[in-house]
Amino acid sequence: MPLATAAPIARPCVVCIPARNEEERLPILLATLARQNGFSAEAPLRVVVIANNCTDRTVAAIRAQEESGALAALRLRVIEAALEGAQAHVGTARRMALEAGADWLDAETGPDGILLTTDADARVPADWVAANLAALRGADVVGGRLVIDADGAADPRLADLHARIERYWAGVRRLEDILDPPPHDPAPRHGDHTGASLAVPVALYRAVGGLPPLPCGEDNALVGLLRAGGARLRHCPDVRVMVSARHQGRVSGGMATEMARRARVLAGEPYLLPEAAHWQALVLRRAALRRAFPLAGPARSEACARLGLRADELAALGDCPNDIAFVERADRLLESRSRPARECPLDRALADLDALALSLREAA
Repeated sequence: MPLATAAPIARPCVVCIPARNEEERLPILLATLARQNGFSAEAPLRVVVIANNCTDRTVAAIRAQEESGALAALRLRVIEAALEGAQAHVGTARRMALEAGADWLDAETGPDGILLTTDADARVPADWVAANLAALRGADVVGGRLVIDADGAADPRLADLHARIERYWAGVRRLEDILDPPPHDPAPRHGDHTGASLAVPVALYRAVGGLPPLPCGEDNALVGLLRAGGARLRHCPDVRVMVSARHQGRVSGGMATEMARRARVLAGEPYLLPEAAHWQALVLRRAALRRAFPLAGPARSEACARLGLRADELAALGDCPNDIAFVERADRLLESRSRPARECPLDRALADLDALALSLREAA
């Protein structure tokens, strides 16, 4: 459907992007945002870019793209930031982008706005914004599926490794579906909720104090805060984003670190992942906490004590609005006292997950 005749987006939203030295990739992302269904020059999509310590032509490339008319369907705000010392990292930049987006929506549209965040080296399909907003009708937070963008040059062995790793995480979700299926996040679902694709209402974002400005893992930290507040997180399969397969990144522990690890696997390094028994124990523990939440007084205390949660720790969890918040807060404490997960090579982990799922289904 041409943009000029696409149905308008009902809820106001803004896309928030941290960028550092992305003069080649950011224009590609902006071009995909300019082609979003439901937006046009008459009804543009708001986009905030934080140009974080850029020493290349990132900002100049954006301005040239604007002048060409290619971004007519966007209302673009580019904020140049010179971050220093311990604050000079993506967590600070992403928080700045989200705060700027929240302020923009508060000023122009009131309390119903939606924040979306992605990465400067990503690409999004034309239905990305619309799919996020549709998923939010039945959830409070939406994570988008990460699809590795190999730029047409993928090694077949690497593609096979990607597929096997995805099968592993799908197997973990299959255990959840068997033992403790989340009603707000039904199958089919993926398992991603990173800064490359997150959607959250401004009011909810503000309620948890915003994104923690961490040098790595700031996106997962935000999701943890939201879930600890009772937010329903949806991993909608209709929401997807293409992410870069590059090995050199700005963040240690980010996507580039993972891609570099996978490249080393092709050279012989083993790819180790937690054993199936670890996930079974985790899911069963969280299921027991979920069953304990509606119990009254001593019954809840007794149920939690059997899991290793003392009465004073239970009281310290505070007033939980729902079982999601209770499980998230309680399990975080229990997990901190758990032994590290035993790991095994990927193919063995896959086989064990398959065997465990089969045995659980046969026993049901």
